Amino acid sequence: MTIFEILAQELNLTADQVEKTVALIDEGNTIPFIARYRKEVTGSLDDAILRTLDERLNALRNLEKRREEVKNLIDAQGKLTEELIRAIDNAKTVTEIDDIYRPFRPKRKTRASVARERGLEELAMLIYCQDEVYEPSIEVQAEAFVDPEKEVPTVQDALQGAMDIIAEDVSDNAEYRKKLRHLTFEYGVLSTKATNPEADSVYTMYYEYAEAVKKLPGHRILAINRGEKEEFLKVSLSVPEDVAVNFLFNCVITSTTSPAMKYVSAAVADSYDRLIAPSIEREIRNDLFDNACEGAIKVFSDNLSHLLMQPPLKGKVVLGFDPGYAHGCKLAVVDRTGKVLDTAVIYPTIKTRVEQAAAVLKRLVRNYQVDVIAIGNGTASRESEVFVADCLKQVGNDCKYIIVSEAGASIYSASKLATEEFPDFDVMQRSAVSIARRLQDPLAELVKIDPKGIGVGQYQHDMKPARLDEALGGVVESCVNAVGVDVNTASYSLLAYIAGINITAAKNIVKYREENGEFTTRAQITKVPRIGAKAYEQCAGFLRIPGGKEILDNTGVHPESYDAAKALLKMFDYTEDDLKAGKLSFLKSKVIKAGVQQTAEKLGIGEPTLMDIISELEKPGRDIRDGFDAPVLREDVMSLEDLQEDMILTGTVRNVTDFGAFVDIGVHQDGLVHISQLCDRFIKHPSEAVSLGDVVKVKVLSVDVKKKRISLTMKFKE
Repeated sequence: MTIFEILAQELNLTADQVEKTVALIDEGNTIPFIARYRKEVTGSLDDAILRTLDERLNALRNLEKRREEVKNLIDAQGKLTEELIRAIDNAKTVTEIDDIYRPFRPKRKTRASVARERGLEELAMLIYCQDEVYEPSIEVQAEAFVDPEKEVPTVQDALQGAMDIIAEDVSDNAEYRKKLRHLTFEYGVLSTKATNPEADSVYTMYYEYAEAVKKLPGHRILAINRGEKEEFLKVSLSVPEDVAVNFLFNCVITSTTSPAMKYVSAAVADSYDRLIAPSIEREIRNDLFDNACEGAIKVFSDNLSHLLMQPPLKGKVVLGFDPGYAHGCKLAVVDRTGKVLDTAVIYPTIKTRVEQAAAVLKRLVRNYQVDVIAIGNGTASRESEVFVADCLKQVGNDCKYIIVSEAGASIYSASKLATEEFPDFDVMQRSAVSIARRLQDPLAELVKIDPKGIGVGQYQHDMKPARLDEALGGVVESCVNAVGVDVNTASYSLLAYIAGINITAAKNIVKYREENGEFTTRAQITKVPRIGAKAYEQCAGFLRIPGGKEILDNTGVHPESYDAAKALLKMFDYTEDDLKAGKLSFLKSKVIKAGVQQTAEKLGIGEPTLMDIISELEKPGRDIRDGFDAPVLREDVMSLEDLQEDMILTGTVRNVTDFGAFVDIGVHQDGLVHISQLCDRFIKHPSEAVSLGDVVKVKVLSVDVKKKRISLTMKFKE
C-alpha cells in the first residue's frame, strides 16, 4: 500500500482526504490553520486527527527512507536479490527492516567473525547440513581445520568456532527474530528485585514483583524503569525456555538422528542465551518504554490542555500570595488587566510579626478592593491559608481566596522573560505576580513556563525530551490558537504559539506596537519584520483586535472570508451596527431556513466555512473558555483532621493519571478517586470520566492523617 492508503486505513479516512491534507502540510500550512480554515479540503478534520496524521506521515516517510537506505547498503555489497527486495518492501517497521539487514551489517569483532577469519565457515556449513551419516565422522573431518598458526590448536577449538558461526547465523535470521519477539511479548514475565531490601523508598511494592509483559500498564513500566535507574531495583525479562528455545530447535534442527544434532542444538541454545535473548529483551523493554511514554504523554497532554483552557477569572482584582517562612510571604496586587498595582512582604509565620502582617494584608485588600486572593500551594501554604481566612473575616467584604498551583512559578520567576517584564522585582515578587495572573488568565500566564514544569504529568522527567516537547508544544499551540490572542496586549511568549509566528516574529510584533502604538487592523501585521504573506495567511485569523477599525478583526473570521461575511450580513438584512450590538442571534436559524447549501453557493464558500462565520458573527469577541467550570473560591479553611468518612464535598480535579484522578477538596492534600470509584460504568482510562479542572462532588471513603492519604469516590447518590 502507498503511504496515503496506509494513513487512510489507520485513521479511517479516505485516500483522497489524506492526499489533499498531506498536500496542505507539504505546502507549509500549520495544523491550526488547516484545522480552522481549510475544512472543505480536509473534510473538517480536527486538530487532534491532523496532528496524528502529521506524526504518522513523518514516521512512514522515515520508514520509506530506511527501506531505501538498506536496499542501497545491501546492493553496494552486490547481494541484493529480488527476494530481499520483497522482504524489505513488506516489512512494516524499522525493526523488521533492520532484522533483514542484520546479516549484511558490518560487524564488530565477534566470536563468529574470528572463527570465519580462521577458516572455519566450511566446517560450520558441514555441521549445519545435519546429514544422517558423516563418513568420516564430524570429529575426524574437523581435524583438517586444526591449524595452530590460525589459533585453532585442537579439534574442540575447531568445532567450537563452527558452532559460534552457526549461533550467529541463527541469531541473524529475521524470521526467527520476528517470531521470538512475538513469543517474548506473549509469554514473557518482567521481574523486579530490590538491590537493597532494607532500603526505604517509593519502590517498595516492586522489591519482589513479577508481572506478564503484555499486561504491564504504562505507569508501572515507567515506575520500574525509574527504580532501576535510581538503583533501587534489578529488572529482568524471562520467557519459559520450552517456549523460546524449542521454537528455535523446531526451526533449525532438521534431523534428530543426525550426528550433527548435538553440535547444532548446542549452537542454537548458545545463540538464544548469548545473542538473541539479551537483544530482544532490550528491544521489548524499549518498546514497552516507548509505548508507556506515548500513553503518559497523552495523559499529560490532556491534562495540560484542560489546565490551559480553564476559564479566566475576568474583571477581578487579584492579590497573589506566595507563601514562605524565613524569607516571608511575597504579595502582589494586580488589576483587572494584570497590571501590578502594589507589592509587599509579610511574615505571618513569625509570632511577633503576625499582627503587622495582618494589617498589611487587610490594607491591600481594602485599598485596592481585592476580589480574590490567590495563594500558592507551596511551602507554608497551609499556614498562609489559615492566616488569610482569619484576615478576610475581619475585613468583612466579599473577598474570597483560592489555592493555586504554583508549579512552574519559580521557573518563570528566574527566567529571562520574567526579568524583562519585571526588572526591578526579585524572584519571589515575580512569583507572586505569576500566581495572581494565572488565576486571571491561565493560558496567557502558563505559556511563559516550560510545559514540563507545570506539574500535571506523570514521570515526565523520564520521557524522551524531544518527543515530550513536540507533543506538549502542539497542545499549547492548539489551545492558544483555539482561544485567539489580543495582539495589542499579548506577551511575545504567547504570540509565539500563534500559527505562522515564531519567537523572532513575536518579539518583532511587541517591538512594533511599542514603537508605533496599538494595531488598529489585522492588515497592519504585515508591516512587522518577518511577517510575510504566508505568515500573515497562517496567523491572521487567530489574532484579535478589540475596538479596531474593522469589527471582524475581533472575531475568528479569516480576512480571506471578510467579503463573504459582509455579503452574508447584507443577504439577511443585517448591518455592521447590528453586529457590533450583538443582534445576530437569529442569523443561524435564518440561514438554515434559506438553505445552508444554497447560501454557501451564493457566497462562493463551503458549508463548514459558512457555519464557522455564522458562529463568529453571532458572538463577536467570544471566549470559548467561558463555558467551562469556574474555579471554586473559598471563604473558610478546612484541615485534613476535619475530614470524616461519608462526608460529601465539592472539589476540583487537579490531575488525571492512568490509575485515577486527584481532587482538591480544600485541605492541602489532594484526594485520590481511584479509577474503580469514578463512575458506575466500565472505563479503560480515568479521562473517559473526568478532566483536569472539572468541579466534582466527591464522598470521603477513608482518611489516613499520618500518611496524608485521602480516598474518595464519585459513585454515590446524594
